[in-house]
Amino acid sequence: MGFLTLAVYNWRVYACAAIASFAACTIGYDSAFIGTTLALPSFVDEFKFAEMDPAYLALQKANIVSVYQAGAFFGALGAFVTSYFYGRKKSLFIFSVIFMIGAGMMLGANGQRGLGLIIGGRVLAGVGVGGCSNMVPVYISELAPPAVRGRLVGIYELGWQIGGLVGFWINYGLVETMEPSHTQWIIPFAVQLIPAGILLLGGLWIKESPRWLMTRGRRTEAVKNLCWIRMLPADDLYIIEEMSYIDAAIEAQTAGVGMGFFAPFKAVARSRKIQWRFFLGGMLFLWQNGSGINAINYYSPTVFRSIGITGTNTGFLTTGIFGVVKTVITIIWLLFLVDQVGRRLMLLIGATGGSLCMWFIGAYIKISKAGQSTTTANTKLSSGGIAAMFFFYLWTAFYTPSWNGTPWVVNSEMFDMGTRSLGQASAAANNWFWNFIVSRFTPQMFLAMGYGVYFFFASLMIGSVIFIYFLLPETKSVPLEAMDRLFEIKPVGRANKQVLAEVRAKEEEFRHTDEAVRSMSVVSVKEKNMRIENLEV
Repeated sequence: MGFLTLAVYNWRVYACAAIASFAACTIGYDSAFIGTTLALPSFVDEFKFAEMDPAYLALQKANIVSVYQAGAFFGALGAFVTSYFYGRKKSLFIFSVIFMIGAGMMLGANGQRGLGLIIGGRVLAGVGVGGCSNMVPVYISELAPPAVRGRLVGIYELGWQIGGLVGFWINYGLVETMEPSHTQWIIPFAVQLIPAGILLLGGLWIKESPRWLMTRGRRTEAVKNLCWIRMLPADDLYIIEEMSYIDAAIEAQTAGVGMGFFAPFKAVARSRKIQWRFFLGGMLFLWQNGSGINAINYYSPTVFRSIGITGTNTGFLTTGIFGVVKTVITIIWLLFLVDQVGRRLMLLIGATGGSLCMWFIGAYIKISKAGQSTTTANTKLSSGGIAAMFFFYLWTAFYTPSWNGTPWVVNSEMFDMGTRSLGQASAAANNWFWNFIVSRFTPQMFLAMGYGVYFFFASLMIGSVIFIYFLLPETKSVPLEAMDRLFEIKPVGRANKQVLAEVRAKEEEFRHTDEAVRSMSVVSVKEKNMRIENLEV
């Protein structure tokens, strides 16, 4: 925005983003705790995993993990419907309730009842997190001033990592402090309810998106919410300018896409430009999941065993350190990188460095035949194994500030107002679809491919470098209402600078026009007051 005021970067906009991002804490925790919980001796004993055939056990684990992603796929699509009719805020509430019902179902599982309640509960929990994964980035991006939009949407990613950090460490703490029992493994399932409950309570305080209210014709409420979020009066020049952008976007949407429920679908069907953006958004999540991150998140004990880490406690400790590294680097990304370095360059650096690390890890496993020992005792890593662990954490350092959260940031801001909700639904559904594919087949991949799994992910990361360099423009600092123009410019490497120059020129023109209008308004008000005073006399 041209009329920059520090007031818009206030605590309320950060608080709204933080409260909404408790949904991400739920997602992150659920993604992280399940892998180590399935490896808990108490869980293994209660459900008799040791008696199962290895292929059948891999299938059972894959089912427990992957039904969550399957539910999330449908939840992400369903959130488009709820957000259109009920808004962003109420949608978060609805899907949080669905998640809590699913999490509650899991608490009823035991050895006698079998895994049915866990599987069914994870389906419902998946529906809940899928809907939230759609809504939270959209909600935050619609509240955020352009200059800090990446940072605010990045809070969503930070919430994901904090939830994951707790999820990675909780079972290590339980193994260290509790004897194996039913209670030991039920605790991590119960903890899921905490961030979801906080989101429900915080939802009573946060405001509905002003942009969504404007699309529903509720202008007075939209202005009121925008003023509350920005902590500025309605006649402040910043509010006037932001409302003018929203008005212009709605006018363009009405003339082009239209305002009905099916209007975005029609727009996608007839516009190659919009289809192209949907393709880009979906592909970002294919490449994200193709990096191998969710194989590590859901099956971290299996991954570390392949490198040569043996023993339950040692595997859990290594997994916990992985969570710490991710969280620390996410904070650095959030505070310094996403709105300074930008999206495009971080994706290119992350994929290049991450691919090199994966090639080294795969080569080490092939040469040393690490992870082939059947003993469960802790063994000391060789110097090559230590190097492999170093490259694994280096891979984490490349991946986390790039592909971990940046695809969510880009998808939250790359669509115009008319297709933003549908676009985010498509992006979230793509994320969970590819997430499902990876989580469903990772155990079988490790059984069949061994070290080749790492070469597979390394190759996909090389493909993502080519994709980003030639096809994805930089979205940093570009107003949401200027995204259409950004994706029209070729080559994509020059698009960001050109659009920002055009935006600055329009803002300067608006400033001069608005100053003239305000001057005329002041004169008009003075004349009106003088006439009233004369009539009273």
